[in-house]
This record gives sequence, C-alpha cells and structure tokens, in this order.
Amino acid sequence: MSDLVLVINAGSSSIKFSLFETAGAADPQVLFKGQMEGLYVEPKFTAKDAADQKVADEVLPADVPKNHDHALRHMLAWLEQRLGGREIKVVGHRVVHGGTQYSKPELVTPALIAGLEALIPLAPLHEPHNIAPIKILQDILPNAAQVTCFDTAFHTTQPELNQLFALPYEFAQKEGIRRYGFHGLSYEYIASVLPQIDTRAAEGRTVVAHLGNGSSMSALLGCECQATTMGFTALEGLPMGTRCGSIDGGVLLHLMNHLKMDAKQIETLLYKESGLLGLSGGISSDMRALQASDEPLAKFAIDYFARRIVRETASLAAAIGGLDCLVFTAGIGENDALTRALVCHQLRWLGVEIDEAANAVRSGEPRRISLADSKVAVYVIPTNEELMIARQALATI
Repeated sequence: MSDLVLVINAGSSSIKFSLFETAGAADPQVLFKGQMEGLYVEPKFTAKDAADQKVADEVLPADVPKNHDHALRHMLAWLEQRLGGREIKVVGHRVVHGGTQYSKPELVTPALIAGLEALIPLAPLHEPHNIAPIKILQDILPNAAQVTCFDTAFHTTQPELNQLFALPYEFAQKEGIRRYGFHGLSYEYIASVLPQIDTRAAEGRTVVAHLGNGSSMSALLGCECQATTMGFTALEGLPMGTRCGSIDGGVLLHLMNHLKMDAKQIETLLYKESGLLGLSGGISSDMRALQASDEPLAKFAIDYFARRIVRETASLAAAIGGLDCLVFTAGIGENDALTRALVCHQLRWLGVEIDEAANAVRSGEPRRISLADSKVAVYVIPTNEELMIARQALATI
C-alpha cells in the first residue's frame, strides 16, 4: 500500500499543510492541502482536495486555544476523518535556516532539534515557529518519521566569495555572519524540472526570479546555485511586499542616531512598512492592487520593483559569466504578465526578446515566453515547494 506524507510549513501566525500519497516510481500525488491562519487572534481553517475544490472553510470557536498546538491537532483530526484508518508515515517540515551545519534534509533526532535551537539567533522570527510543530507532532504522531528540509541548503554551493560580507573574516567564521540565501526549496524544484524543459538552460547559465510577497533571485550554473540576492536574512536583495530589500547600512545608523529609533522600531519599518507598501505611500503591498490603482505612487512602486529585478539580473549574469535562460516563478512571477514584460523589455541589451502573446497567456503549466530567436530563453515555471519537501522527506528515510 502507498504511504502518506504530510508536509508542514509553519509561520508565526499560520500553518500550511499538504498531504501527499506516494505513487510508486512517480512523484507523490497531493490528496489535500490547506492552512490554519490567524493563530492567536481568530484561527480559520481552510482546505482543498486534489481537484482544488474547497472542502473546509471554518472559523474555530472562540473558546478553543488559538495556538500552534491546537491548530495542528485540529488539522490532524480533520485529516484522520478522511483517511479511513490509514496512517501518516512521514512528515516533512520546511525549516527556514540550516546555518552552515545543514546542507541537506535531516531526519529529526534529539541532537538535530538541539542544533536547530542553536540557530534561532540567525532567524529569530522564523526558526522557533519551524521547530514548534516538530515537537508537537512527536506527541501527536509518535510513529511517523519526521524530516527537516532547509530553505538555505540549496545555496550552500555558492563560492565563498559570494557568501561573505566585507567584514573582518572572523565574523563569518565565529559568528556565522554570511550570505545564506533563502527560497532554496523553490529554486531546487525549478532546478529539478529544468532539464526536462530546456537542456541548454539546465546545463548552462540560468537566473531564476522567485517573485512574490517575498522575492529573491538566484544564479544557477548547471542547476547549482552560484549567487543569490537574499543574504544573512530574508531582508536583503529585491524590495518585496512589505520588506525593503537591500539598504545602505548607514541609513540604519541614521535612524538610530538622528531619529532615535530603537531596534524594534527599525525591525518593524524594514520588515512590515517598506517595500511595495512603503513605496506606494501605503496603498498596498499587493501587486494586483497597485496595478488597479490610478495613483502615481502605485505606478512608481511597480516601476521600482521591475528596475531592481533588472539590475539584479545583470549582476547575477555577471556572477555566472553570461545568461542563457531567465525563469520567472512564484506568485508574481507566474501570474503577472505586466511585471514580466517590464523586466524583459529592459533586458533587451542582454539578448532577451519577449513574445508578447505568449507572455499574456495564463496557464498553470511551464511555458516559454520568449521569441524563438531570442538569445536568452525566458520561461514561466510554476514552483512547488511542498512537492519538493515531500520528495526530500521520502528520499531521506
């Protein structure tokens, strides 16, 4: 009988899940997916089946606990009612940070949990929420093997020249202050399917743009990461929905010394009040809302976002000695034809020639959107981080 694999992606106020069924030599097939959002405020549970039809949509009663523990127990109870006595054998967890220690998926052990807890200072906003479900599920599903899959692991192939900041060398060696990169599970999925889509791109020089509420880009050479835009945290690189992206460190000193902002205020500014939201004057962090707006600042935010993608594309191409392929993925990358067009038109000097009709097509399938004679092939490839985690979890056990 095929096994069931549960994928968990936990954040500070939400838990996303996908339940897969193994299918012999083929990829695992999704049975259900959903999330519990609004934790600690007003938890809401939603779920869809394999046909993408909504099968659950409920706000939890006000008198139940609103924490991660109860959310996981509610999700597991809901799944158990639909599994006919079948047991979940494997659980794969997305863990944001693996530091320098973890460059591949790891089976959960007491030593591993201790190692993850030691990494909390590197990702204090994410790592504790990634660890908590592991401990909770040890109680709920004691017979299931649990596997951690790291968002930083894919970027460990970067040359050290591309990992370090120009700080005294001991800061990297002793304190772990270096560019780690994130969204690695998404990039690893793209790298896994690229050989079937374009052999030249897979063997050559490809830049992948993971564009969503959180955005980053990576340069791949032979499907291995050589450079990426995110660094020590998921704050560096491109501007995002509410995150500022790369910023002169002197600005932070100015905020502290002249505007008397403390660390918490600066953290809120950089993570929650900047990016598209800040540039648009507070209109929205959502690209769809900005494109629907007639306000000049909405257009400015869109143009700024596209220009930064163009600049990072050129920088990443330099890191791998040229460009054979550009891939768009994630929410904005997959669905926003305007942003793709703005970027590609500004990259004509690099050999990018976009096919306007192909770019305008909406599809959930991988597709080429560049002209046949374009020196650089351009693709839209939907990402699937959950499937990547399921694959890694199964391979690990």
